[in-house]
Amino acid sequence: MEMETKIPLHTKVVKVNGRDILTDSEGYLKNLDDWSEDFAREQAKIEGLELTDEHWEVIQYLRDYYQEHSVQAQVRAMIKHFKEAWGPERGNNLYLHKIFPMGGPQKQGNRLAGLLRTKGEH
Repeated sequence: MEMETKIPLHTKVVKVNGRDILTDSEGYLKNLDDWSEDFAREQAKIEGLELTDEHWEVIQYLRDYYQEHSVQAQVRAMIKHFKEAWGPERGNNLYLHKIFPMGGPQKQGNRLAGLLRTKGEH
């Protein structure tokens, strides 16, 4: 007989390669060590987003920034980085929000990058 696992209130489960990955009600990982590219793909699918090379560049930037600074990247830092990387037409706040339509790179990007909610998010 299989034991039933109790899922905490306000927690969602994302199936990734047969594993149950727990997120909060908005899709942020409960355990940052559960992140994988497959998690990002599954969470993006749930959010109706097809990940492109640009999405992956932002996700990798967010993960690298967090690893180096122990905090999420501020929008200003993202814009500066992507303006240099992609040029002014795409390296701007409007474009970053266009490719991450559910809260921009700071919400949707951080969620897909397996990072915590930024301060002030509800």
